[in-house]
Amino acid sequence: MADIRTINDRISVAPQITADDMAAIKAAGFVAIVNNRPDDEEGGQPAGDAIRAAAEAAGLAYSAIPVTHAGFSHPQIDAMAAALTAADGPVLAYCRSGTRSCNLWALAAAKAGRDPALLVAQARGAGYDLGAMRPTLDALAAGQ
Repeated sequence: MADIRTINDRISVAPQITADDMAAIKAAGFVAIVNNRPDDEEGGQPAGDAIRAAAEAAGLAYSAIPVTHAGFSHPQIDAMAAALTAADGPVLAYCRSGTRSCNLWALAAAKAGRDPALLVAQARGAGYDLGAMRPTLDALAAGQ
């Protein structure tokens, strides 16, 4: 199974998962999967529809919020917030390495008014550096 990194009790992130990982993901207590990886980003990666089918067959909610090289947008941030709010328990978000998923979570949490210093600390605890994003997190948390 993928290297799952817990950010807090509601969100963990991971690099690419496969359909075969669903039983272990479910057994680990996750209730929802968020796919932040666009299809065909890399040769041989599992299709999002295959992950969706496996997740739903395992009883997990599934959301696709792909983030490309173009970066993050407010609709993506809002979709991530909605996916996290809709989940009645821990969410596993994934992309190629886990970084985009962590970044999108932080942006959504900041936009919801969470303390950027806490977000940076939680991400650091999971092995991700949000330092370069701090001004954006501060602006989102301030409602700008």
